Amino acid sequence: MALKKKDGFEGEKFISIPNAIWKKANRLNPLLKQLYIKHIGYFPKAVGHYRERKKGCEDNILIYCLKGKGWFTIKNQRFTVKVNEFILVPATTLPMSYGADEQDPWTIYWVHFSGDNINQFNKSYHIGLYDGPQQITFNEKGLQIWETMYQSLEMGYSTENITYSNMCLYHLIATFLYPGKHVNEKKRESKDLINDTVLFMREHINHVLTVDDMAKHSNRSASHFSTLFRKATGMSPLDYFIHLKLQKACLLLFNSTKKVKEVAAELGYQDPYYFSRLFKKYMEVSPEQYRSIQQRDHQID
Repeated sequence: MALKKKDGFEGEKFISIPNAIWKKANRLNPLLKQLYIKHIGYFPKAVGHYRERKKGCEDNILIYCLKGKGWFTIKNQRFTVKVNEFILVPATTLPMSYGADEQDPWTIYWVHFSGDNINQFNKSYHIGLYDGPQQITFNEKGLQIWETMYQSLEMGYSTENITYSNMCLYHLIATFLYPGKHVNEKKRESKDLINDTVLFMREHINHVLTVDDMAKHSNRSASHFSTLFRKATGMSPLDYFIHLKLQKACLLLFNSTKKVKEVAAELGYQDPYYFSRLFKKYMEVSPEQYRSIQQRDHQID
């Protein structure tokens, strides 16, 4: 087992902006207080990465997984974060922890940001504690903006550098909240294909779909469709569909008293034992264990 550590990874980039710098910048430009960067970093193949925040975090945390995978827990509700997924966790006093997968450690770009009205910001953009990982097409634009922000701060904490990087923060967040808006025309066909296919999957979440079914819906050959889908999402169409089914399964297990076989049937699995094996393969706990964990955590208030 790798030694747990919060930073110190080969090739990492990390800047933490002192509070005194922000106080000075905010005096000079009060508008900066609305939303501002606290910390920014890049951890490549972060073996052993682990953070535990027993009292939560006063900042919003944005983490974008570029390679490998990791995990994130809020009050012991655990999420797995995979390639081309991001988490945007609002400021909270609830305990949280996160870290890299031991076998396939993640490579992540991340930003902590806050503001005088951060709670209103989160409410306005429907950013919730238990939203979990969100899938996104490779966010090339977001990474370009991140690099611009980092390079500006790396050059020093002048008012100009602070203001410029902070204005970029809004654009960075927008690339995650509205990913379709920054896709160029060359890539728009692929983006439209993914959106349309995911909608089709959600509408047929209780069915058994094949790649041929999805390709036919998209008016493409199965091989061409699969290539486009994997390139855009980093996953095969069937794996993505399973991911959506299990996401729905977690909600049903958490929010209802339905038996496991009923949850399986609602998602198109007639064999509850097969469903349970599949659930454990992806979630690393059985459906019964998952429900038990959620019920236990729900009682801790």
